[in-house]
Parts: sequence; structure tokens; C-alpha cells
Amino acid sequence: MPERPRALFAMTAENVPQIFPPDVLSRLRETVEIDPGLIAEDFTDPRVREALAEVEVLVTGWGCPRIDESVLDAAPKLRAVLHAAGSVKGFVAPAVWERGIAVSTAAAANALPVAEYTLAMILLAGKDILGRRDRLRAERVSSGWEVVPGIGNHGRRVGVIGASRIGRRVIELLHPFDLRVSLTDPYVDEAGAAALGVSLLPLDDLLRTSDIVTVHAPDTPETHRLIDRRALALMPDGAVLINTARGALVDHDALTDELRAGRLSAILDVTDPEPLPADSPLLDLPNAFVTPHLAGSQGNEVARLGLAVTEEAERLATGRPLAHILDHATLRHTA
Repeated sequence: MPERPRALFAMTAENVPQIFPPDVLSRLRETVEIDPGLIAEDFTDPRVREALAEVEVLVTGWGCPRIDESVLDAAPKLRAVLHAAGSVKGFVAPAVWERGIAVSTAAAANALPVAEYTLAMILLAGKDILGRRDRLRAERVSSGWEVVPGIGNHGRRVGVIGASRIGRRVIELLHPFDLRVSLTDPYVDEAGAAALGVSLLPLDDLLRTSDIVTVHAPDTPETHRLIDRRALALMPDGAVLINTARGALVDHDALTDELRAGRLSAILDVTDPEPLPADSPLLDLPNAFVTPHLAGSQGNEVARLGLAVTEEAERLATGRPLAHILDHATLRHTA
């Protein structure tokens, strides 16, 4: 039996048992030699520094300290960083790719619950669930079942901004419903949109023609404040903006003005700043539904991230290509 590669956890210690519950941890330890009692929360820790000398695989997660040249110099045998979460932008230095070290992420696994959250919110928004709930709370009486004009999901127009992993999964989840879905993405052509089963539109046209707009673009210099005052003004009266991507993509001052005017509604799982200050009007406006960045993996869902990393470790240990390798050249266009 070939010797197992040596690995090291690098993340906030409390995350390890959540991401790697006993069954997933046991499977990981069958593939790599890893000590769950030694977790790198600080790469300058003497015990961690000693372990780095023999480490071939870093199993990273939320709270991983930055992997820079000094860490790489201390880990001459390192050949892979397997990230049990989504983005690696905050902690993986370019030198990692420059030295030929493979980087893999569980972003595809983390995309699943975000897409599920988005699907739920799209369908609920189409029914005006929040508005109807608030009216019931205020009036304290209900006439019972009635046909309410202007709501419903039959033929509702949904605009998806960004064919990211999450955006593509949202599109896939929307297929069974009687919705009209359009997409805007500068990296997708007509053939690509046709393959996804959606119509491709420029951003302005998508905003003008969508009842619900859901944001799934990465946070890059090009997308900063992508949804600004001008963009919001293009959305039709009564439209709903959903953002599960990054708060910086939306001009929150402009959005607040639209919400105060009662012209639009918003469902926000991410904000800028995050968290919002306690006096933010977004927390009180009746047409703003704000959740605390929970669309991504939560509770029992985080074990899916550990399983994704474990499967990557198994591929690495048996000489197979990694399934979720991250190309540095495309990093600036991804989350």
C-alpha cells in the first residue's frame, strides 16, 4: 500500500469538527496522514512550522492564515492546497501557483445551498409572501383564499446576473418552473446561453425586463457597484432584487432610496458593510428582507465541503486529476 501523503489542517480550529464530522474525518485519514489535534491557525507557531517541513497537502478552510512565500519556504514538499470552502482570494498568494502547487476548492459544493436559497426566495418573491404577511399582521384579519392580481410565478420574468457556479445552478433549478429566465454575463455567448436554456441579454435590457433580478457575479473591480443608482432606476416598478453574491456589487444608498420610495423590494443575504450597522434602514424597511450571510453552507451542509475535499484528497493520493482545480488565470473572474 502506498504511503499516505502528509497533510495539515489550516483553518479556525472550531471549524474542523463541523466540516469534518467523524465519518468524513475517518475517510480523510484513510487517504492522508493528518493529525486533527494540530491545526494551523498561525503559520509561525513552532509546532506548525515543524510540521510544515513534511507537509504535502494543506487542508484549508475559513480562518486559514495567508499562504505566502514564507510559508511556502517552510513547506518545500507542499504540492496541493485543498480548500474546504469557496473563495481563496483572501489567503492564497500568487506564489502558490508560481511554484506549481495545485489549488482546489469546494466552491461547487458550497454553491448548492446558495442556489437553493435563491430558488426559494425567487418563488416566495413571486407570490409576494413578505408583503402579504405584513398586511396580514397589520390588518389581523384574512378574507381567506382569494385571487390576488399581479402576483404568482406563472411566466414571471427572472434575470440572472452572472453564470457563475451558483448562477448556473440557479438556472438549472429554475428549469422545472413556468418562469422566463434571462442571463447577462460578458463571458457567455449566445451558444452558451442556449445550452443553459436561457436568453442572453445585455445588463440594461435584463434589468428593464425582469420582475426579479438575482445577482451571482464575482466581486471584481469591474463589478464594484454594478447595481448602482442608474441600474436600479432601470428596474420596473414592483421588481425585486436578490443578492447572495457580495454586498459591494450593489450601491446600498441608492437601493435604500428606491426601497424608501416603495418602488422596489430587496432580498439581501450579503451587504456592504457586513454586518450592517445597527441603525441601518435596511434592517427596518418593510420591503427589505435581510439575512445574515447564511445562504452558503450552514449546519449539516458544511460536511458536504469536507466530503468534497476528502474526494479531492483521494484523487491526489491515487494520481488522478483533481476535479475542482482552480486556475490562477481565471481567479480574477471568479468569486
